[in-house]
Amino acid sequence: MDNNHVSLDRMRTFVRVAQRGSLSATARELGIGQSTVTRHINELEQAVGVPLLGRTTRRVTLTEEGNRYYTNCLQILRLVEQASEEVRDARRVPLGAVRLSCTAALGVLHVTRIIFAFQDKYPDIRIDLNLTDERIDLAREGVDIALRLGPIIDGGMKLVTVGASIRKLVGSPDYFSNHGRPTRPSELTHHNGVVMSNVAGSDQLFISGPDGTRFIAPMNGTLRVDHGLAARAAVAAGRGIAPAHLWLVQDLLDAGKLETVLDDYDLEAVPASLLVVPERAGITRVRLLADFLVEEIRKLPGITSHQSSTGSS
Repeated sequence: MDNNHVSLDRMRTFVRVAQRGSLSATARELGIGQSTVTRHINELEQAVGVPLLGRTTRRVTLTEEGNRYYTNCLQILRLVEQASEEVRDARRVPLGAVRLSCTAALGVLHVTRIIFAFQDKYPDIRIDLNLTDERIDLAREGVDIALRLGPIIDGGMKLVTVGASIRKLVGSPDYFSNHGRPTRPSELTHHNGVVMSNVAGSDQLFISGPDGTRFIAPMNGTLRVDHGLAARAAVAAGRGIAPAHLWLVQDLLDAGKLETVLDDYDLEAVPASLLVVPERAGITRVRLLADFLVEEIRKLPGITSHQSSTGSS
């Protein structure tokens, strides 16, 4: 191995290429030429003596050796960054980057605004926001914090409980005018539902009555969507009824563009949590953002400060 070609810059370039799957996207992100990115990768591969990336016309992927090397590089870079962070902490100057992953609809409607307020307070902290409804591997994707709705299965992460997100059955005034309003869970069978195709079990609702009786109501519909904002638009356009998080639709309810039904019945609330990579939790900027997010998200419509029954996002 030629250690002269194994540098932190080359490692950083390799890690970002592995995460982005693209040489050109990495070049744009790092503000360098694509030829420089290619040279860094070639020199790194020459230094370690094995191919690290497989290249096609559309995407760059990790080889088996590259996958192992990526994991080690990530750990090395995090240790280097943490050492620098500890020095900065001595000067009490919070700066650097934090990578945040968040469910898309919540991110667009609320988290971006929260980030703006956070950066007004800490202008030297850079936020890399990833909006996705996929349950990504935080460590592998280089993400520091993930805001999740629903049950948590990432046992290796530090879990910060935000609370629970309350949902209501909603529809537009035009829909109810044309199709009537259900007064019992069993009547939902005769209504058109807007169904989330990327949420397990979204074709049925678990509903609790005023006396505690539990009902299972099927959600039948001619429209299935895989994005919360699409569901919001569909319900507002009168395409059907949907169980919606209050943070997703409260403004439309306030404006009279949506109405709730079956108000005497409760839908299962959905846990809201932050996941923080344990090795990153002690870094000042990561901790500051995590604390800020928890405080601000608890102010959103329908977010309670305690966990309730478990549901799906």
